[in-house]
Amino acid sequence: MRRAIFPGSFDPITLGHVDIINRGLPLFDEIVIAIGVNSDKKYMFSLEQRKQFIEKYYENEPKVTVTTYTGLTTEYCKQIDADFILRGLRNPADFEFEKAIAQTNRKLTKIETVFLLTSADTAFISSSIVRDVHRHGGDISGLVPPSVLGK
Repeated sequence: MRRAIFPGSFDPITLGHVDIINRGLPLFDEIVIAIGVNSDKKYMFSLEQRKQFIEKYYENEPKVTVTTYTGLTTEYCKQIDADFILRGLRNPADFEFEKAIAQTNRKLTKIETVFLLTSADTAFISSSIVRDVHRHGGDISGLVPPSVLGK
């Protein structure tokens, strides 16, 4: 079975994340959307809210599982028997950052990272931009899936 994990904080999940997940579905038997827990980070949405946003959006997709984890992503991969990490790349800075992590992960654990370039229509979206727009009362409906909006 080809199981990949798509790790992130998903605070909140965006249409950019959805783009990568949906395009990754044909490549893997299962994608585990793994919400990382970092006690040093202040989140806008609670862990339970973030998990519910994703579960609701993917409730009819049997190839998607949503979990939470703490610690190293590669250790979690070993725990759930995932051989791949799925990551999206928006720009050259993302590539440079993610490349170093992927090379380290492969050297230490043999876990491969699969990169997908974000679609042009979602490449500008980031969770931090969404949070900023939301915090200032702006309309985020074109940036997040309907589940984040309570639909």
